Amino acid sequence: MEKKKRVLIKLSGEFLAGDSSSGLDANILQRLTDEISQLVRHGTQVALVVGGGNFFRGIKGLESGINRVDGDYMGMLATIMNALALKDFFRKQGQSARVMSALKTEKITEPLYAPKAVEYLRNGEIVIFAGGTGNPYFTTDTAGVLRALEIEADLMLKATRVDGVYDADPEKNPRARKFDKLGFDEALAMNLKIMDATAFALAKDNGLRIVVFNVRRPGAIFDIVIENKNIGTLIQ
Repeated sequence: MEKKKRVLIKLSGEFLAGDSSSGLDANILQRLTDEISQLVRHGTQVALVVGGGNFFRGIKGLESGINRVDGDYMGMLATIMNALALKDFFRKQGQSARVMSALKTEKITEPLYAPKAVEYLRNGEIVIFAGGTGNPYFTTDTAGVLRALEIEADLMLKATRVDGVYDADPEKNPRARKFDKLGFDEALAMNLKIMDATAFALAKDNGLRIVVFNVRRPGAIFDIVIENKNIGTLIQ
């Protein structure tokens, strides 16, 4: 893969918690923001979409008796908490970052407006998209694809805890086979659970290329975007 000019990285909230089941791990935030800041220094425009599962997942609220709509909004608020933490860690490294939210929280975030986000990106700032899609019943995978398309990203990186897409769960099946490249139609035919159906269909219909990779591997993001290494699984 050639070097990309503009990328969107989709991060899970759970990753930001590190080895804990919830909250934020300062070491993870430090390492992640340092690596992403290096991309900007090498001329890449970077946007992020972050989940909120380290604080609250909307679907989990159902188990506590919270209705789905309120639970999803609680999850969106959790993504804003993570986005603010990331922004702070970026700024501690001297890297300017902005948080744009699909929810109206103007005192702490900027309203979501794609042309303004692109302006920030062109100026060397990182844009962190929070608040999911701003609507219940949609995942942050869908938000990631939407934002990538809105800013005309060359590539979307989907951070996971495994090093790509397999034909079976590699954590359960040691014989699972990893794919280096996949077509959207191939993935659909094999019923591979790469992301939710809405997000996947949106990416397929608009030709958005996606790399699924193991974010726990230090340097993986830099190697994919700057070093052009074939890490993870490319879906196109």
